[in-house]
Amino acid sequence: MIREEHLQFCRMCVNRKMDMQQGLICNITGQKADFEQSCANFKRDMSVAEKPIDDKESLMPNDVQNKLSADAYEKLKMEQRLLPGLIGGIVAGVVGAVLWAIITVSTGYQIGYMAVAIGCLVGFAVRYLGKGLDQIFGVSGAIIALLSCLVGNYLSIIGVVSKYLGVDFFQALSICSLDLVIEVMKESFQAVDILFYVLAVSAGYKFSFRRITERDIIEIKKTY
Repeated sequence: MIREEHLQFCRMCVNRKMDMQQGLICNITGQKADFEQSCANFKRDMSVAEKPIDDKESLMPNDVQNKLSADAYEKLKMEQRLLPGLIGGIVAGVVGAVLWAIITVSTGYQIGYMAVAIGCLVGFAVRYLGKGLDQIFGVSGAIIALLSCLVGNYLSIIGVVSKYLGVDFFQALSICSLDLVIEVMKESFQAVDILFYVLAVSAGYKFSFRRITERDIIEIKKTY
């Protein structure tokens, strides 16, 4: 058993004691817990509520690694699939960018929260197909999310030009040079856009990692 598992018992035991150097120890032995399945000195403190096992909050890879044995963690890493994760993220990013453009042209407004939605969409796609724990998954999700936001902004401008000139999208695309669109993007850029892009990148990074909760940790230990 690891230290955190021991502490789940110790926090509910009347024989617990806080030591400034060692942390929570046994008041009887004067040592940190070292039992495997049960403690002979355990006596339930009914005044302390048992903390439920979290099955909602996803742990970050570093936390997962700290809670598992090296062998169990390596077996999880063997299930990673970078290429499918990248393909899924790119497809999700393209879909998100197109939706952003459609909504912007239809409403006449550029909704900043669409950037956050794209970041989440990309992250979930990378997570679902990649099952990643390595940093490359989070970094990839963040980069794809940012590029997708820029593409969505680009397509929105083309769409607005298409609507204004009364031509189809591809005609507008041939009319507008890349330099012109970039110049329009610069002129229309606002300080609040930075916030939305940062949130999009953050969501793309965070949600790209495999979802593992405290309850999952318990099941993984039983499996591996």
